[in-house]
Amino acid sequence: MSDERTLPTGPCRMRVCYRKDGRLAYLGHLEVMNTIMRCVRRSGLPFEVGNGFARRMRISFSQALPVGASSRGEYYDLMLPAPMDEEEFLASLVAATPHALAPVAAQLLPRKVPALEAWVDLSQWDVLVRQEGVSGERLDEAIAALAKRGYIDFMRGEKKRHLELAHTLVDWKACDGEDGVRLQLRTRATSDGSLRPAVLVDQAVGCAPLRVCRVGQWHEDEQGNLVSPMDV
Repeated sequence: MSDERTLPTGPCRMRVCYRKDGRLAYLGHLEVMNTIMRCVRRSGLPFEVGNGFARRMRISFSQALPVGASSRGEYYDLMLPAPMDEEEFLASLVAATPHALAPVAAQLLPRKVPALEAWVDLSQWDVLVRQEGVSGERLDEAIAALAKRGYIDFMRGEKKRHLELAHTLVDWKACDGEDGVRLQLRTRATSDGSLRPAVLVDQAVGCAPLRVCRVGQWHEDEQGNLVSPMDV
């Protein structure tokens, strides 16, 4: 721990950054949540429980990752009855967690900080597209055309969805690589929804990406500065 930090006292939260890859990338968000809660219990670490009938673990997660997408940095907050050493906490959690959901960092935070799901609103994605006839130039131009139109309509399950792109699509860059077209994409989550990379690629060139990875998440403040979830 850094001596420059003011550590919380009394009940607090431990923010955990974890990755999601391998076969576990195909777990849905609810399955991920349940798996992580089982890992916390298996670790023997202390945690708070709610006051409801079910006495559930007090834990909250950042925005759901699309099924099939991997990530280098997802987040959750675990409420603790008292502060504990971050390195000791992380070591216990790593030992009790599958490698494909491995926690990579843990940081103590005060109880009263913004909720992860609403506060973390900007994502960086690395997308691989491998489809005959689709080049980096074509994908770039197709996304630009969608951005100019300003919206996409798509089906999610049996429901038709409408998403404005003015705020949800931040920027992008597509280029040809040895293994296919690489798309670097930044998206913003809003109260009206968030843009999924696979949906954008399908709307642009009519195919599904071969691989989607979320490589970073931040909070964007009023001045446009990006704040890491671990730097609250």
